[in-house]
Amino acid sequence: MIDGTAGVSGRRDADEALLDNPDALAEHDPGGMLRHTASAGAQVRESAALAAEANLAVLADDGRPRAVVVAGIGTAGRTGDVLATVAGPRCPVPIIGHRSAGVPGWVGAADVVIAVSASGRSPEALGAAEAAHRRGARLVAVGAPDSQLQSVAERARAPFIPVPRRAPARASLWALTVPVLLAARSLGLVKVNEADLAETAARLDADADRCRSAAESFVNPAKSLALGLAGSIPIVWGSSPLATVAARRFGDTLSANARYPVVTGALGEAGRGRVGLLDGVFGGLAEGERDIFADPAEDDDGEGTRLRLVLLRDGGLNAEDDTDEPLAVEERRADAVQTLAERRGVRCDVVTAEGGSALERLASLIAVPDFASIYLALAHGLDPMAVPAITEMKELSNQ
Repeated sequence: MIDGTAGVSGRRDADEALLDNPDALAEHDPGGMLRHTASAGAQVRESAALAAEANLAVLADDGRPRAVVVAGIGTAGRTGDVLATVAGPRCPVPIIGHRSAGVPGWVGAADVVIAVSASGRSPEALGAAEAAHRRGARLVAVGAPDSQLQSVAERARAPFIPVPRRAPARASLWALTVPVLLAARSLGLVKVNEADLAETAARLDADADRCRSAAESFVNPAKSLALGLAGSIPIVWGSSPLATVAARRFGDTLSANARYPVVTGALGEAGRGRVGLLDGVFGGLAEGERDIFADPAEDDDGEGTRLRLVLLRDGGLNAEDDTDEPLAVEERRADAVQTLAERRGVRCDVVTAEGGSALERLASLIAVPDFASIYLALAHGLDPMAVPAITEMKELSNQ
């Protein structure tokens, strides 16, 4: 008989008191996910230095590519989303994320393939790198040193950025992203200068300090966000393309770290249908039956599960756009959904971007939610690093 709960531990109800006990947090986080997440700023600096040693300038020898394909899965795949949103709508060539083995059938000598894998051995990145080499496409590879991916890059005489693997891939977003951005910069496709990288790293450092385990819940934005989400069904919407990348990233970490089901996406798309969730059985219908004088902590059974909206707002700080109209539309739409949530009694958390560059604003929307996903896991007694279902799925798939 198969034990469907093998390796699963934790508690269904969140322990709020645990989050204000640094010793207990450390005990429940044996793999150091909080520490790894706090290294985001250092990841930016280290990867920028490693990329500078990789002779990426050779990519420009053949001129502007027809298209850029960023190949990878999971967090590695998210690096392509980051590149596309930082490059923005004015990017002169399409940037396409590819999350399966190989490359699209049209890829050829006129294109660039960036293969990304934290371990350096994912089938998706390896398959893409090998296919790019066979087809004569320019190749850049990003991954662990002395890995299979490095071997493929060396055979193809392609630039390889060796990113040391010190944490799970989902805690290494910035280590993997910066080389991708700098490769695109060498191709003339994105404007990311040293000041942008320095300010982004400083922003990540500052948010790590605000979200440190010793900071109590009432002054720690990540702990506050985690406690607000506890026991809910989270909906995370981004007000702009940049904020939507952060929203989907939050969905990744909530699922992997805290094991929460989550709905993510763009607020514009939500307005065409998914905003109806606010009216549904976990939204307005449930809230309409709530006793306004009841203690929310008493809603601890399945029937008490309700939506919790997290709105990531870009803040309208994109001065490079030709017109303010799209930003104005995004701001009005975000205001509208907050009003809708309030009218239906659905609680809403808002994270607003800060910073001058697109990269820094994106970092400001990712940092606090990253920590929140870990604190939510710890509040439920879950080890945010060890995910038994992932291990079992790999074992079953490889049989």
